[in-house]
Amino acid sequence: MFLIQFFNALQFSMTLFLLAVGLTIIFGLMKIVNLAHGSLYMIGAYIGLSVWTYSSSFWLALLIAPILTGLIGALLYKVLFRHIQTADPMRQVLLTFGLIYIGLDVVRIFWGTMSHSISAPNLLSGSILILGEPYPSYRLFVIFIGIIVLIFLYFLIEKTKIGAQVRASVDDPEMAQLLKIDTDKILFYMFALGCGLAGLGGITVAPILGVEPGMDMEVLVLTLIVVVLGGPGSLKGALTGALIIGFVDSFGKVYIPQLAQIIIYAVMAITLLFKPDGLYSKS
Repeated sequence: MFLIQFFNALQFSMTLFLLAVGLTIIFGLMKIVNLAHGSLYMIGAYIGLSVWTYSSSFWLALLIAPILTGLIGALLYKVLFRHIQTADPMRQVLLTFGLIYIGLDVVRIFWGTMSHSISAPNLLSGSILILGEPYPSYRLFVIFIGIIVLIFLYFLIEKTKIGAQVRASVDDPEMAQLLKIDTDKILFYMFALGCGLAGLGGITVAPILGVEPGMDMEVLVLTLIVVVLGGPGSLKGALTGALIIGFVDSFGKVYIPQLAQIIIYAVMAITLLFKPDGLYSKS
């Protein structure tokens, strides 16, 4: 039982990481808390649902959903987000909060209000024995996706010239501009990447959680907690925060369900009491 719950918690943590890392990158670069990030997660799941329905290929859905979600994010950046980067924080909150309702209505118009399910591919429909205990192959695949994204982002941000420019734009945007780094282009591409990761999270967990209107709000609060806990703008913080919240939430619901939600907020409060800027703040 403990082993199964451990892998369930790890799988949930990787899902939170896919969402939190995109949000924390966007916040680190633009200083905007995009409350509509969960809506992109939901839309990615619905785009994947449509591709899977018409093609019967989960792998095609897994490829197309994050790409189209990233393109939607790029459009939102061009139309809205680049114009509110320096706006009053309350205006930013109101705009992104309004996008949540727009996204929900869009989903209801195009896909209806019913819940849907996506079948895992045949290759991953079975179970694997781990220390004598069967565990669903697809949940291990979700963990694998999270690890691959982590490795990709680590090498992109830490080991490439583009990553150096991203870090410079996060740490000191004014100095980066003086060094002739095109911060606007970096903002555009990283915003689209963050949105694409949200879409990837949506289609990845669709065979486990299903697809339904309102699924964005179920993870948005936890994602925000992960970002605050780990420290906005930090890849390491997104991973650490996702692991902490994922394990606390998963084990809490099993062993002490009455206090599960309280424990999550208590962990966040205690962490911020000693580390007000998060575990891995840029300061």
